[in-house]
Amino acid sequence: MTSPFPGMDPWLEHPALWPDVHYGLIGRLRETLGPMLRPRYYVAVGIHAYVATPPLEDVQIRYPDVMVVDRPYESSVGASASVAVAEPVAVTVPVPEPVEEGYLEVREVGGGRVITVIEILSPTNKQPGEGRETYEAKRMEILRSRTHLVEIDLLRAWEPMPFVGRGRTSHYRILVRRGERRERAELYAFGVRDSIPQFRLPLQKDDVEPAVDMKRLLEEVYQEASYDLRVDYSMPPVPPLPDADARWAAELAPAR
Repeated sequence: MTSPFPGMDPWLEHPALWPDVHYGLIGRLRETLGPMLRPRYYVAVGIHAYVATPPLEDVQIRYPDVMVVDRPYESSVGASASVAVAEPVAVTVPVPEPVEEGYLEVREVGGGRVITVIEILSPTNKQPGEGRETYEAKRMEILRSRTHLVEIDLLRAWEPMPFVGRGRTSHYRILVRRGERRERAELYAFGVRDSIPQFRLPLQKDDVEPAVDMKRLLEEVYQEASYDLRVDYSMPPVPPLPDADARWAAELAPAR
């Protein structure tokens, strides 16, 4: 079974599901590119390590049950009968957690020089906080070098990564920055109703650059992970869609 949407499936952006989608796409992208880039290049997996504090809305999604203590609190110091003693309730607080996320490097056979970095953005990369600051610092290191950068943003939540030009208000973005062009980059901006555009993977001069079809890869991950059995399309996606897009999505989602 495949996703009912022509491009990105907004239900896959749910914070509880996205890590599974993220690792699935990373693995499928490596499996696809590896044979295509032989024998000059190989594709390696890199790991970002963060200590991140999840936002409150993510904490509520992960731990939805807030239990009310049904017994009155008994003071050990003998409260006066005229003083009302509040009953405590169990709540959940955001706690910093270690996070490890994968990305891909296209490396040259022989010396292992990094030619292209491929990032699929995660909530840790985009939401304000230490994770975003760490990612943006690493991003700036790449942009100061002659290494190519491919940045794939399939998450509608939070502000997009820094760039100047049109496309900031689109739902999704794929940025391709070639190292020799310095500050100039190609941006593929698209919405939830659009197909995911293909792009050419930047390599060294005179190399044949393969086309990357993220829509096909997403469909393969969708089928392998059986998301049709795991996603509840009767519930609104998280984050929610604008009203017009929500009505459009609702017409497709019930077909599941």
